[in-house]
Amino acid sequence: MRNNNNHASQWQPATVTIHGGKRRDEHGALVAPLYQTATFSFETTAQGSARFAGEQEGYIYSRLGNPTVNELEVRVAQLEGYAAGAASATGMGAVSAAMLAFLEQGDHVVVADAIYGCSFALFSHLFAKFGISVDFVDMTDANNVAAAMRSNTKMVFIETPANPHLKVIDIAAVAAIAERYQARVIVDNTFMTPLLQRPREQGAHLVIHSATKYLNGHGDVVAGLICGSAEDIELIKMTTLKDMGATMSPHDAWLILRGLKTLDVRMERHCRNAMQVADYLVGHKKVRRVYFPGLPDHPAQQLMGTQMHGYGAVIAFELQGDQATAQRMLDRLQLITIAVSLGDAETLIQHPASMTHSPYTPEARAKAGISDTLVRISVGLEAVDDILRDLEQAIGFAYSASDPAKPAEQQGEPLAYG
Repeated sequence: MRNNNNHASQWQPATVTIHGGKRRDEHGALVAPLYQTATFSFETTAQGSARFAGEQEGYIYSRLGNPTVNELEVRVAQLEGYAAGAASATGMGAVSAAMLAFLEQGDHVVVADAIYGCSFALFSHLFAKFGISVDFVDMTDANNVAAAMRSNTKMVFIETPANPHLKVIDIAAVAAIAERYQARVIVDNTFMTPLLQRPREQGAHLVIHSATKYLNGHGDVVAGLICGSAEDIELIKMTTLKDMGATMSPHDAWLILRGLKTLDVRMERHCRNAMQVADYLVGHKKVRRVYFPGLPDHPAQQLMGTQMHGYGAVIAFELQGDQATAQRMLDRLQLITIAVSLGDAETLIQHPASMTHSPYTPEARAKAGISDTLVRISVGLEAVDDILRDLEQAIGFAYSASDPAKPAEQQGEPLAYG
């Protein structure tokens, strides 16, 4: 097969989502073949030896490389503007492999104080076992980053917009500080995708994605991706990713390649729906506060057109009342699904304090601004009027159901769709 990507750097992102990394198949197949194989055969022992020695290009074993996986790696790296990519079995596999490839005992890491719960657990619990120290800081003020840096700081980890309440971090400002200490900056770009934010342009050395989310878009894959320089990606692939075994299966890569083809049109619909949902929530008298980069008073507005080129489709909001109020609202939803992922065609909703961010201590949750009434919603691709009607009836029910003994039929009828 020969590569059909000589002009990929000249293509628009919407084109790269379809054609990036594509090779011409010897049989003329339009869709990339799925190389569902564990190992690859050699014509001779000399050929096998040469491939293991790195003297000859070619595939050896799917944990070390696979044509289907490689096409995905190239496509996402091109979208992010990097030279190379590495695919992993999960988003957390990407975080772990990318970080640990460059860290050793005695090193120090500076991490944003609001990140995904399992990333927080990795940094706060497991890193300590291996003698790697971590400081969590509010990076919305770059001065906090400067104050946290040490002579042994090797990496700075950012998630922006932050999970779950959409805090935004000026990547360029943080990268300028990290450069003075020769520390690598790694950015989790899951919420934005390369279509809405390209951290490399702001100075990031590595970008990771939970490919489970928007890149795949269909809720049927668990996967991760890392993008960076050819040298950094080669190191990650040949050390932590290979030796910890967190590599992606060819079938998962094939599914994500299929999902990527509609990323551009999906993100357009996701973002449009999310803006309407955010406007609805802002106007609701039972909603105390809404966190969404598209709102005019959100700090993200300062970065629009430079760092960010869209608002995304994840919204967080705080209800009036207590945790029980929030849970009553979630339990009443009929169209919107209670689930902890995001980026699917379906609208998904969850309660961060008791779900995704339960690894945080109560003190850490308070510091990160994750209250007991905070709800996170990933706005899907359904007709937006149906999403709004479901929210309306569920929020209304949460405040009318003050008497737990009151029969459900007296608390409002279920919605009918279609």
